[in-house]
Amino acid sequence: MAIKVRGRSDESIKLIVRALEDYQAKHPEAQIELYRQNSVSIRVRIIDPRFAKRDKAQRSKYVWQYLDRAPEDAVNDISFLLLITPEETEKSFANFEFEDPIPSKL
Repeated sequence: MAIKVRGRSDESIKLIVRALEDYQAKHPEAQIELYRQNSVSIRVRIIDPRFAKRDKAQRSKYVWQYLDRAPEDAVNDISFLLLITPEETEKSFANFEFEDPIPSKL
């Protein structure tokens, strides 16, 4: 499955996508989506069944191995990193916010 960029892309988005392409290649069942919410905020969501066997800290540590490959300026724009299983999408308030974000005033 390809990494989905919602809305317009920019250099930071492209660099984050590039960093996550290896994750996507190793986890083809994962759904990766990201978007820029405003000029200083990028939101990233990864839905991956493999997260079921990991707690939140383990999920984050694992994904940051990939994100750390992007330049610091790009990852500094990540304000929201949602790492959930397909089953968690139905009950996650963070996922609802990702799907239908409150408009930013920036």
